[in-house]
Amino acid sequence: MQTIYIEWDELPIVKLDIFATKFTWMKYIGSKTLNIRIIELIVFFASWMAIFSIPFFNHRLSNTVDWIKVFEDWIRISSYLIIFSVNFFVLVPLFLFKKKYRIYIATATLVVLIITGITILFGLMVTPVRPVTMPPMDLGPGMPPMELGSGMPAPIGYKPLSVPEQKSIFMIIADQLLISILVIGAGTSIKMIAQWIREENRHKDLEKEQLKNELAFLRHQVSPHFFMNTLNNIHALIDINAEDAKNTIIELSTMMRYLLYDTAQGQTTLKKEINFIESYITLMQLRFPKKVAVSLVIPNNIPDIQIPPMLFISFLENSFKHGISFQAESFVSFDLELTDNRLNCRIKNSKHFSKESTDKNYSGIGLTNIKKSLDLLFGKDYLLNIREDEKEFEVQLTIPIYENKMHSY
Repeated sequence: MQTIYIEWDELPIVKLDIFATKFTWMKYIGSKTLNIRIIELIVFFASWMAIFSIPFFNHRLSNTVDWIKVFEDWIRISSYLIIFSVNFFVLVPLFLFKKKYRIYIATATLVVLIITGITILFGLMVTPVRPVTMPPMDLGPGMPPMELGSGMPAPIGYKPLSVPEQKSIFMIIADQLLISILVIGAGTSIKMIAQWIREENRHKDLEKEQLKNELAFLRHQVSPHFFMNTLNNIHALIDINAEDAKNTIIELSTMMRYLLYDTAQGQTTLKKEINFIESYITLMQLRFPKKVAVSLVIPNNIPDIQIPPMLFISFLENSFKHGISFQAESFVSFDLELTDNRLNCRIKNSKHFSKESTDKNYSGIGLTNIKKSLDLLFGKDYLLNIREDEKEFEVQLTIPIYENKMHSY
């Protein structure tokens, strides 16, 4: 009797591979979050640079710039920038996103009042409100212009240039508060939109990670009953034909190695996948009498293309599981063909149950999870049709292929 040794030192590779996959996925999620924050900062700086440039262009004359007015506007805009930044980077993340609404409103109000008060006081110190006075009156050639005090009446017939009306302190405060509230609202809205986008991306990433786990489960799942029945058949075959039993064990070990290692990277060659299917069908035939018709049709020339592994095995497994009856004539057929950069797979089996029983029993990893896996792999670029009548059950799957290219999963 031949002794089979299992290389236990190879098993941690699978664990390390799973750990590396999780670590890579965490880095991927972190990088996406970092990218969103970088975009936030770029938009923040670009927007405020544009806002700060407005006074310069508004007060620029043909050859000069009224820097006094530009500086006055910059003082007011700086106060809005401080309010926006404190709200955007501190108050909203610290209080609003944590649902501390009362603390957020109170703190935001306090910040607006303090910054507005300091800005108005500083503005009055730099550019105080000047009393409206009459402009100097020209007395004629050789005479200096005469200054007119604010209380002096203008001479009869003198029409001074119109003097622009200045805002009162109350109006300055009201305008400053109103604009500050609008700035708070704008900053909060932008931050909430960015947070919503971030949460949506995180939700999609988690959903994608879940689908990847389901896909990994699909790749590595072969029914335990299949292995148990195969081993039982090998055990019975040893007494009948020891050489065939040895070959069957080698076939089974090759399949297990393919499942554990060759499919770990998320892709395999079409040739390897076909070899696995052939081995699977060969081992399954040990369980059933020779009267069960099993048909396998594959291309004569198999191109060197990459495909996701274990795409067809769940359908094929269910065909053997639910399409074979020991009391009635049964068949299973597997056809694979290549047409116009598409891989077409058709699996048919005899039917011995009602539609309700078929829907209930057709499981494996489940049609829902299979469709999710296909959506993850190909988006909308695949075709899955399931047809059944009273005697047959048929599954047709068409996927795109890319020669000499690897799918990204």
